[in-house]
Amino acid sequence: MNQTVDAQTKKSTKTKSIAFTLYAAGDIADCRKLSAADTKAAKTAALIAANLQKDRNAYAVTLGDNTYPIGKPEEFNDCYDKTWGQFKARTLPSPGNHDYGVPLAAGYYNYFDELAGAQRRGYYKKLLGNWLILSLNSNIKDQAMQAQLDWLKTTLKENPATCTLAFWHHPVYSSGGHGNIKTMQEAWKILADAKADIILSSHDHHYERFATMDRDGLPHPENGMRSFVVGTGGAKLSPIFLVKDGSELRQNDHHGALKLNLANNRYTWEFISAENNQVLDKGQANCQ
Repeated sequence: MNQTVDAQTKKSTKTKSIAFTLYAAGDIADCRKLSAADTKAAKTAALIAANLQKDRNAYAVTLGDNTYPIGKPEEFNDCYDKTWGQFKARTLPSPGNHDYGVPLAAGYYNYFDELAGAQRRGYYKKLLGNWLILSLNSNIKDQAMQAQLDWLKTTLKENPATCTLAFWHHPVYSSGGHGNIKTMQEAWKILADAKADIILSSHDHHYERFATMDRDGLPHPENGMRSFVVGTGGAKLSPIFLVKDGSELRQNDHHGALKLNLANNRYTWEFISAENNQVLDKGQANCQ
């Protein structure tokens, strides 16, 4: 009997120790000047695909602007699908403003279908071990945005996970050309109050890591949310302008993906260049 209990305990412990890995980037597929195979999106896709093959508990995350210039169905079929589409079934997507270049982001929702969330609203949750993963839509306004915020509050209350990660397209804080965008400021505050851990966005075409920050965006070394801008999925990289408070590292020379290893109550990160597989940034932290 004791042997059975011990076996069950070991099995339970082993299950709880499973870590999940995310490979995230936004601003991805642009075939206006090159064939899909020759784009930078093909390079980032190759990087992610190779790692997904080695890890069954790994997923790709898109941070919006999945195609250029306007998110037409042809762009998804002829450009995105031929690059990042190879791991579509293991992708957690989110929409960007370029995906809304056609009415109702029809290309995006037709392509991702149920992966993009229920009722074409562009937000959903996924549970990975002790992590609550939230994909939000930063392209909606007014009543639709309020409905999303209400959903976010309810979801956080009903899913008190040990660790929380949220992602969307427009960054609340960025040192890029678009700079700080207040569209998701209220969502940021809701997540901060719930002691979320990681925020991912793109829109500006560079990589940037911020220190942990509080609900007002002020650096808070003891706790707070760590945010990343990862607009390095394939579209042309863009300049970095006025460096914002809390920005710890920035680069706009390499396309690539942010690798996040999500353990029980901690996480590690690496930004991996798609040009040479070099790790350009790395670190680790505990959940709040």
